[in-house]
Amino acid sequence: MMKKSLVVLALLANSLFAHTALMSCFNNGDNTITCEGGFSDGSSANGVKFFILQNDKKILETRLNEDSEVTFNIPNGKYSAVFDAGDGHQIHVKGEDITE
Repeated sequence: MMKKSLVVLALLANSLFAHTALMSCFNNGDNTITCEGGFSDGSSANGVKFFILQNDKKILETRLNEDSEVTFNIPNGKYSAVFDAGDGHQIHVKGEDITE
């Protein structure tokens, strides 16, 4: 019983140090958007999946580069930029919320 309790406590303590996904997007002023991703513990988001959703369809699918960034042309109409680092680590930013 004591071993099981210690294992549960260790798992709970480990979850307290989990990292949170972060993403910031800005308009470059040249008809492109740059999004930067990362994690609250400072770890890189290099290689994390990134896509643009428009009308519930992916119109761009790529990964963040070695600088944890991606730059794309601004789509016509409403869209969302999505940082997808897996279960519980997904961020959606609406196009209309992206400013300079």
